[in-house]
Amino acid sequence: MDVSIGSVLGALLAVLVSTLLIRVMFLLVWKPYAVSRWFRGQGVGSPSYSRMIGYFDSLIPDCIIYICACVCHSGKTFLYWFGAVPTICVAEVDLVKQVLTERTGLFPKDYLNPNTEALLGKGLVLTNGEDWKRHRKVVHPAFNLDKLKAMSVVMADLAQHMMQQWQCQILQATNHEAEIELSSEFSELTSDVIAHTAFGSSYKEGKEVFVAQKELQELAFSASLDIPAPGRLR
Repeated sequence: MDVSIGSVLGALLAVLVSTLLIRVMFLLVWKPYAVSRWFRGQGVGSPSYSRMIGYFDSLIPDCIIYICACVCHSGKTFLYWFGAVPTICVAEVDLVKQVLTERTGLFPKDYLNPNTEALLGKGLVLTNGEDWKRHRKVVHPAFNLDKLKAMSVVMADLAQHMMQQWQCQILQATNHEAEIELSSEFSELTSDVIAHTAFGSSYKEGKEVFVAQKELQELAFSASLDIPAPGRLR
């Protein structure tokens, strides 16, 4: 019986498309359903899942508001999805302490986008096991009680200076009312605290460094939303 090449290629193409479709349906439909159902059985709630964009892809600017809404809807421990990756958010103090103090490897820090990892480096926050112990031993002297007390004085002075600036804006404004962008103000305050306590300078003196760092963070975070595909450059 003669079989044309076109028929063979058509059959192969149909098999490939069917396999791809089954895999996509498993990842975007069955997996979220099964995982969410299993966690609900353990008492962990979850907001509704959007199969095409997950949760955060279109909610990055309002992620804090979204997290608060999830806590109100599903409790302080809930399941959310970053694209097709299931993640547990823990906002209960006792559980947070348990995760942070547990050192047996049950909660490893092993899921991170390579771009973000390159930006942050393999420091205390991202290491496990013996590497974590070694890094902790190195940075521990910088956080003794006397040094923390000195840092708290600097933080209080900078916060007071920021509030004095707000008060001046209010007094100079019409009807003594002024609109203040708290996000940028607190971001600058945080940078100023780091600059004073870690480098002995001010935010204004090192503003270019902090601006460049913020741009790197935004680029790394944007890259974390990309879907990696195997291949090579030619």
